Amino acid sequence: MSNINVNPIEPKKTGSFFQDNQKSITFIVGGIVVLILLYLGYQKLYLEPRAEKAANQLYKAEEYVMIDSLQAKAISGDGSFLGFKEIADEYSNTKSANIANAYLGGLYLRQGNYQEAIKYLQKYSNTGSEILDPLVIGLIGDAYSESKDYKAAADQYKRAAEKAKNSYTTPLFLKKLGLVYEALEDFKNAEQTYQSIKTDYPESPEANLVDGLIARAKAKQ
Repeated sequence: MSNINVNPIEPKKTGSFFQDNQKSITFIVGGIVVLILLYLGYQKLYLEPRAEKAANQLYKAEEYVMIDSLQAKAISGDGSFLGFKEIADEYSNTKSANIANAYLGGLYLRQGNYQEAIKYLQKYSNTGSEILDPLVIGLIGDAYSESKDYKAAADQYKRAAEKAKNSYTTPLFLKKLGLVYEALEDFKNAEQTYQSIKTDYPESPEANLVDGLIARAKAKQ
């Protein structure tokens, strides 16, 4: 699956920030898709009949979303089954429509359609999931980062990191927050953000390379 590349720009060295940090700032939308599928796998949908119909339509779109060549059908449907877009519109206020909004946001982000990604991700309502809820907020941050609106991206990454503190999503979005702070030349906040990963989440994957990020942010102050 393709990576989504966030492209912060370091002053006077256009492209170098992206080249140095492409892998670390990238959020793999395929991973989001898998997490959503896992989430749906353990969550029971005790819904009204209308919502049950939406759930019955949802499964086919979920099959398509995992196949790159069929993702257009996941969005728009195949003539027999609805796609995520129609499920989100026709069955609004159901759990299935809410999950469809999350899927749509991830798929549009992957396609580079950042405004549509933001539109649908912002329609998502919190479910109480400590993983899915912050991930959706973080995807909005990714869409803003791709659009080079780094201030808005920083706001979203901060919200995502604070939404449900855990050893998976929190250090992930703290690292992204630090990187966009660097893109904004706010190196003091970048250093403090990286330091919080080292202090509060020392066992996380992000902590493994954070010393280098801290040193870089310090050197630029």
